[in-house]
Amino acid sequence: MTYDLIIYNGDIITLEEELIDVQAVGVEDGTITKVWTGDFDPEEVTAKEWYNLEGKTLTPGFIDTHNHILMYSKMKSQVYCGPPENRSVDRLLATIKKEAQNQESTKWIIGYGYDDTMLEEQRHITREEIDRVAPDHPVFIRHISGHLAVVNSKALEVSDINDDVKDPSGGHFGRHEDGTLDGVLYELPVLEKVMRHLDQLTSDELTRLMIEASEDYIKEGITTNTDAAVGLDGGFSEYEEHIRAVTHPDFKLKMRYMVMDDVLNEKPFADLSADEVDSYISFQSNGQARLDSAKFFQDGSIQGYTGALRDGYHLHPEHNGALIHQQETLNEMFRNAHDRGFRIACHGNGDLAIDSIIQALTNALEKSPREGHLHRIEHLQTAKEEDLKRMAEYDIATSLFINHVYYWGDRHRDIFLGPERAEKLDPLNSVREHGLLYTLHSDNPITAISPLFSIWAAVNRVTRNGHVLGESEKIDTYEALKTMTLYGARLNDTEETNGSIQIGKEADFAVLGQNPLTIDPMVIKDINVVQTFIDGKPCIVE
Repeated sequence: MTYDLIIYNGDIITLEEELIDVQAVGVEDGTITKVWTGDFDPEEVTAKEWYNLEGKTLTPGFIDTHNHILMYSKMKSQVYCGPPENRSVDRLLATIKKEAQNQESTKWIIGYGYDDTMLEEQRHITREEIDRVAPDHPVFIRHISGHLAVVNSKALEVSDINDDVKDPSGGHFGRHEDGTLDGVLYELPVLEKVMRHLDQLTSDELTRLMIEASEDYIKEGITTNTDAAVGLDGGFSEYEEHIRAVTHPDFKLKMRYMVMDDVLNEKPFADLSADEVDSYISFQSNGQARLDSAKFFQDGSIQGYTGALRDGYHLHPEHNGALIHQQETLNEMFRNAHDRGFRIACHGNGDLAIDSIIQALTNALEKSPREGHLHRIEHLQTAKEEDLKRMAEYDIATSLFINHVYYWGDRHRDIFLGPERAEKLDPLNSVREHGLLYTLHSDNPITAISPLFSIWAAVNRVTRNGHVLGESEKIDTYEALKTMTLYGARLNDTEETNGSIQIGKEADFAVLGQNPLTIDPMVIKDINVVQTFIDGKPCIVE
């Protein structure tokens, strides 16, 4: 027999308990057809292609179950407004001014990465400050959380928004003490009132950026990826943008889509069951993409004070944030999606929102029981013990945004949650002990795409300032590796086809410069991804 590819001569981590001491892997037609345990002699087999690991490590391809690749692609054409370059109000305004000087006055200045809590002044910039450096350009700067933005007067004018505007359900406009708008926009229902007026990329420009983004993901060892909110900013047109990109011959990443519930309730999806939507997506994408779930939001961002907490914020205990939907409304929305056969994936950061999501999910499951539903709560930052018990009782899964611990852990401890609650931020080990199906994710572009960084964060739980946050919530490296591979396949309901190295599964692999199971856990994030294989074909071109 002649194999299309044989990979050998290194550490091979299969994540299958019975497959240890693996010496080589054989691939035919994009599928793993042979796994050699024990002795392996290259002289006794033939292959069209050989990949010599030279002592490096082979793992299953990484599966990121929650990020925003379309949003990330668009940000490649935008202005970076985050730290460390923009560490003060003056530095940030200088960045905006420089961009304004280089653009025609009618053109929008669109920025990303802005974080008020990383500014020296520890406050939001205002519309009046932006007006001084860009009086003739509409300016829209999105907060690092994705849930807030700051704009100037020209942006409000172009969007036909004045001081008399009413707050929509699920969001609000920031205001000065005299009631006039200060330029801060809180939550998606408010952001969309401005975003619909932004300059748009051409189809060709966006497809090119999507291909570049997919290559960034592949360079991190990711072979299967989920866009966690298709339609969030642009409705059905975002789905069309995805399809244009994923059907391009240069787009290699396997995709899954969480589609916003309002998009699923409009044509062409409105009258379709989940299986029918999945078939529709698979057909349109030439099999490159699949439906993941119906996506919902029930709160916002804790660092934006829009996450819904039971016990209020540490420095502002009188403020709890707010739920986006009334409980009865969320119950009805979930019940409708559940009865159409959709998996439900709902964003929940604060424990008040998590409790509300659990209520709505259990309501749907009690009225229409369904085995293997794989409903899930996204992020699960502040879940309490009673929440995890109820999730376990109803087999509710989750994907945790573990990178919070590093990027915001110090501020959650000191500003938002306080020391006690911060110790339980992203409670991985508690989730594991309750037997929940769970994964980790980057939420890119909120944090950089890197499965190895997420694994490092889960194992070490070290904050940006070097503190260990939640020693008891650490998990070991082998378990963390599973959260980005095997558990990702289980959450995607694709364990039969990917997530581990086993005969019959897709030949999706990552080649790592070091073995994460044998090195100092503190350097896992520094491991280099040498090569990524999708369906047995190398994808990283040096």
